[in-house]
Amino acid sequence: MALMPVKFDLKKRVKLAQTVWFMYWFAVMAGVLVFSMGLFFKIELRKRSELMDNNESHFLPNLLIFMGLVACGINALGGKICYDSLDPTKFMKWKPILKNFLVMCVVFNCLLLVTAVLCFLMRIPLQFTLAEGLRNGMKFYKDTDTPGRCYMKRTLDLMQMEFRCCGNDNFRDWFEIQWVSNRYLDFSSKEVKDRIGSNVDGQYLMDGVPFSCCNPSSPRPCIQGQMTNNSAHYSYDHYTEELNVWRRGCREAMLSYYGGMMNTIAALVVLVTMLEFAVTIGLQYVNTSLSTLVNPEDPESESEGWILEKTVGETFTDIMAKMKAMGKGTKVEEGGEVAVATVS
Repeated sequence: MALMPVKFDLKKRVKLAQTVWFMYWFAVMAGVLVFSMGLFFKIELRKRSELMDNNESHFLPNLLIFMGLVACGINALGGKICYDSLDPTKFMKWKPILKNFLVMCVVFNCLLLVTAVLCFLMRIPLQFTLAEGLRNGMKFYKDTDTPGRCYMKRTLDLMQMEFRCCGNDNFRDWFEIQWVSNRYLDFSSKEVKDRIGSNVDGQYLMDGVPFSCCNPSSPRPCIQGQMTNNSAHYSYDHYTEELNVWRRGCREAMLSYYGGMMNTIAALVVLVTMLEFAVTIGLQYVNTSLSTLVNPEDPESESEGWILEKTVGETFTDIMAKMKAMGKGTKVEEGGEVAVATVS
């Protein structure tokens, strides 16, 4: 018994073909949307690639770009098939490849759904990528004279101001690294000597943050140095007072930005996948309704269309049987080749 059979006459077949044709061209625009989202995400990753781990991969945006291009091609071809189905003589030239085309569409739709799932899951590896990249970037903040790192200070400052964040996890991360270049330190100063001497790694550490951590909305002038020294500032207690630097870490801020972007892209890809499944089902109805005409020589005769010729269980059983038969055939061929080689 067929799955979801529907009776068609000429008027219904024409209306079905026109509707599916329109949906296919709408799906072409959806493919352009997927391509554009992949391109946009790739550009956003490249803009801040210096703040990510070197192992950061562009696999997902490249996959979105590829799937968008394939969607445009498949949907354009599907639209052409639906348009030609209005003329039975033109439709006959598509008949030999239509079954394989429908199988390819189903496989593509499944891959599109997998792409959406990958978009939702990307937040997990992105978290580690950002953590490692930001940690390394902060270490290179002071290297304004080192080739390849001279723009890291500018990149980090712009990032902290744009995302309103400070440090990797919080502003205290800056206390653990030397972010002032030796070029701007007076090594004849006792304070500098004491700070460097008190550190095992010989770094100049201080309880301060770069200017880009300052919150301009704070009514008090920014306190970015000696932040844990209450006596260094009038009417100040760093334990109780609301500090006028950004509290949120940049990893959390950037993860929220990219995570929100990927969730939006994933949701749109899911909608596109639903549209792709809808047009595939529509094309299957067009195909079966034209293949089951009561009188093939009379285009106005009635016909029946369906999604599957048999039930889901029976179809699955047939597919498994064919796969087993193909496997046995391959083994027989391999055995024959081995026998021939032995005789030779």
